Amino acid sequence: MSDLDSMREEIDALDKTLLELLKKRNDVAKKVLAYKLEHQLPVFMAEREEQKTERLRRDAHEMGVDPEMVEDLLRIIMASSRATQSQHEFPMATDEPRHVLLLGGDGGMGKLYRRFLERSGHQVSSIDKGNWYELEQLAPTIDLAIVTVPIHVTLDVIERVSAKLPDHVVLADFTSNKGAPIQAMMQAHKGPVLGLHPMHGPDVPNLSKQLMVICPARDGEKGAWFGEQCKLWGMRVVEADPDAHDHAMDLVQGLRHFVALLHGSFMKDQELKPQQMLDYSSPMYRAELMMTGRIFAQSAELYADIVFSSPERRALLTQFFKHHERLAAMVESNDRAGFIKEFEAVTDFFGSFATQALFESGYLINRLSDRFA
Repeated sequence: MSDLDSMREEIDALDKTLLELLKKRNDVAKKVLAYKLEHQLPVFMAEREEQKTERLRRDAHEMGVDPEMVEDLLRIIMASSRATQSQHEFPMATDEPRHVLLLGGDGGMGKLYRRFLERSGHQVSSIDKGNWYELEQLAPTIDLAIVTVPIHVTLDVIERVSAKLPDHVVLADFTSNKGAPIQAMMQAHKGPVLGLHPMHGPDVPNLSKQLMVICPARDGEKGAWFGEQCKLWGMRVVEADPDAHDHAMDLVQGLRHFVALLHGSFMKDQELKPQQMLDYSSPMYRAELMMTGRIFAQSAELYADIVFSSPERRALLTQFFKHHERLAAMVESNDRAGFIKEFEAVTDFFGSFATQALFESGYLINRLSDRFA
């Protein structure tokens, strides 16, 4: 056996030892899960994970091991542990189970949150097109009703369901814009009103580290338990003003998704096929192309609802077109100096965030290149 073969065997043995240690770690993690359930603790505890990461980075540095590699490995292990925990029961945020009604419960988001609510011990009912007649019988026992239907029918569903709900019920919605739905709920329902925006899709494997935006509108304390339940699932919870939320979403969702349409539509017209583009792509463009492409693997109606969800969002898009025309004029007139001036003005606007973005995007690009290039 050559020296190289011998060293390779040693590495193989060490890899097997790593697997055995991971198995032992998973066994301990199961005990941690049982403890968290017993003591009503959340799946994700940010402070604990950050302390653990910093300690291991220091230990790695002292041992001459790359701290970045160690942090990557640790975070993958912790994410796997949270995902495993998310397959089991969760602590309940209330003393007694609550009865939650999901209007549109047969959709992706309805099914996702039904699963997590039931795993937390709550009773969940679902109303969709085929069983609307059950609402009148269910209504007296409901504690929280969440409207989780496509944006273009949300206001109609709010008006329809409000006529059946007792005043004690907390009425909420999952719509990605909050102003109009909250106003509709306030007008149609006399009881507590809560605007909710889960900032993720229905295909997430678990809710750990996902973001839930909450906009209390009326008697918010009566629906506060749901925010606490989200925290027990490991979610990040942010309370927001509806108008501030919608203004941010006009850019985060409306403009971003429309720009993806521009990108994809121009590629189609120029016959720039995605697979062919990958052959000439830097890791950065590959990431951009994947973020564009994933949109077109989903529902056109969903993204039309998002882009055309409000007059304010459409007005912002109109402003974007005018702004685009101004910048396009630089290209038409070969105004290189004007381009540099605009670029530097945006650099000043972004400030230190540009440095943060360079660091974070560099991490993503390197990992994407390692995995898929």
